[in-house]
Amino acid sequence: MRAVLVEGEGKNNTLVLGETKAPKIGPGEVLVKVRATSVNQADLLQRRGLYPPPPGVTDILGLDIAGEVVDTPGETSQWEIGERVFGFVTGGGYGEFVTVHEALIWPMPSSFDFESAAAVGEVFATAYLNLFVLGMLKKNEKVLVHGGSGGVGTAAIQLAKRAGAEVFTTVGSRAGEKICIELGADYVVNYIKEDFEKKVLELTSGEGLDVVLDFVGAPYLNKHLGILREHGRLVLIGLKGGTRTEVFLPPLLTKRLTIIGSTLRSLSRQRKQELVKEFRKEVLPLLEDGEIFPVIDSIFPISQVEEAHERFRQGKHVGKIVLTWHAV
Repeated sequence: MRAVLVEGEGKNNTLVLGETKAPKIGPGEVLVKVRATSVNQADLLQRRGLYPPPPGVTDILGLDIAGEVVDTPGETSQWEIGERVFGFVTGGGYGEFVTVHEALIWPMPSSFDFESAAAVGEVFATAYLNLFVLGMLKKNEKVLVHGGSGGVGTAAIQLAKRAGAEVFTTVGSRAGEKICIELGADYVVNYIKEDFEKKVLELTSGEGLDVVLDFVGAPYLNKHLGILREHGRLVLIGLKGGTRTEVFLPPLLTKRLTIIGSTLRSLSRQRKQELVKEFRKEVLPLLEDGEIFPVIDSIFPISQVEEAHERFRQGKHVGKIVLTWHAV
């Protein structure tokens, strides 16, 4: 089959469209012909050797898929050949075919094309898991979503607002501010122009927030402890800003705070199945009805994957960058 392959090592590697062996389905799996996938931060990290796939998982990049079922485990399968499906995978999304356990995919909303569906799985599942399952966000609570104009951010804003939360978010551009406001964010802070810690405390009259969704890590940790109010929850989903820092511990004790670390990719299959089932019940109907939707920045043919990665690397995108197999 055709797939995006990494040639070279470290920062000097390149992505090429080449040939490799097609995967074979195992017990309980289906084979999906991938029609579209998307770019995630994990892809850029993995190609540099900084985020290897879990043991036993293909080293082909790609955590999102949208496509058609072309093989099933047999008559007992819940899926039929030809059904349009989408979801997130632990790897292999940049291949022409991918195997996935049949309990870890969803039926595509009837109104979606493959490119739209490929922009949903990883970011909406990440946002749902970390806001509600781990962060326990509730109606009328206040939440800060960093990187509001990115894939996870645009998903998180919509899900949090739909749940009745008050949403604060940070961005680094005017385009980012615009999309966050359009998606329903109550307050948008440009972190380049303002100190988000001071601004959040100002906007909340010093009261602070209930939940913070953070992919930055080290440089923001103490700021987050400062803006969380009693029983607040910090959900750490990335370390883009760094991995080490000194921590001022008293707020953890005096405000009874909780720090939660989370990655979707390395969850056990059982936990993923629980998440997929709950997502299908709580989120899929909202996508089907158009109440929430993926924000797509741009669509590249899979043959231009290097250009797509470069756009992601520059950080100028708003929403998801999608890769399509159409016309390839």
